[in-house]
Amino acid sequence: MGRLDPHTPFFIETRAFAPGQLEIKRAAAAVSRPTTTGAFEGYASLFGLIDMGRDEMMPGAFRESLAKRGPTQIKLLWSHDAREPIGVWERAEEDARGLKVVGRLNLAVTRAREIHALMREGAIDGLSIGFRTQRAVTDRKTGVRRLFKVDLWEISLVTFPMLPQARVSSIKRRSPSGEDLAARISHAASTLR
Repeated sequence: MGRLDPHTPFFIETRAFAPGQLEIKRAAAAVSRPTTTGAFEGYASLFGLIDMGRDEMMPGAFRESLAKRGPTQIKLLWSHDAREPIGVWERAEEDARGLKVVGRLNLAVTRAREIHALMREGAIDGLSIGFRTQRAVTDRKTGVRRLFKVDLWEISLVTFPMLPQARVSSIKRRSPSGEDLAARISHAASTLR
């Protein structure tokens, strides 16, 4: 259908022209605001919902791909740009709702720090998947393509997801370091004076 331009909010999807090419689906379910360490979680895809490209991901579609690759072999990118890895996926699993993911931005990377700041403000919260279709059926009457098996290659943080419900959902909390805790206590004590 065209080429993905991550800077244009109106272009929503890239579909492969030939079988086996990488496809991109932007989804928008709540993505958590990241912790100070860059940790976040959310749903990269949701089952049973038809996205803006008329695709519906079916339960079990990611199962074989996740078993083959595991979360560490699925790339965490900024807006599907292979030149912009921004962190790692620590967990990726199917549950009854969809593809739940837990990721961590690498704050030693400049782009990841920028995205981290925007996520903390709520400006970026979309998730999008890049995959190859392995088994799908299109309903001739409705035009909906049901995806039963996909080979998941990457999950990106994006501004405009294809499935409006696929977003970062919650902040993964971690205990502060001793140094961070001491700074917080010192700051709190100074504000009480």
